[in-house]
Amino acid sequence: MAYGDASSWLHALLYISPYTFSALGIALSIGVSVLGASWGIYITGSSLIGAAIKAPRITSKNLISVIFCEAVAIYGVIVAIILQTKLESVASSQQHYPESMRAGYALFASGIIVGFANLVCGLCVGIIGSSCALSDAQNSTLFVKILVIEIFGSALGLFGVIVGIIMSAQASWPAAHM
Repeated sequence: MAYGDASSWLHALLYISPYTFSALGIALSIGVSVLGASWGIYITGSSLIGAAIKAPRITSKNLISVIFCEAVAIYGVIVAIILQTKLESVASSQQHYPESMRAGYALFASGIIVGFANLVCGLCVGIIGSSCALSDAQNSTLFVKILVIEIFGSALGLFGVIVGIIMSAQASWPAAHM
């Protein structure tokens, strides 16, 4: 078996515990979602503070953009809690059962999907929130119009949560054998 051989990768993946894959999925769900939220808050907040120098009136109403970004982190926390309730310890004798492997991969994939959907959602909401603050500083009639676009951008994170919950429903661990 040579390094990089497909069978060696398959061998390595088969001997990683499904519990490890599940835990990684949970960690990625919350970690990458929080990264997306913080990145969006950074983008929105810097533009909001900069634009508030010219028009201080925009500060309070444009905080809704920061709240939308924070919701992205909350989506990741909610899914992580849901995935955590599905996590079960697998005995080493049951580790290679097809049900164990499927459950581990389902929770891993669910976490990755939610994490990266919320990363992109956080960037989307951050960029739109930044544009909202800058345009509101110039013309206050644009605020509601851009806010509607921001709401649609925020819905992308909810789509990731829905797909993650649907995928995590596939996780069923084998019953313990006595």
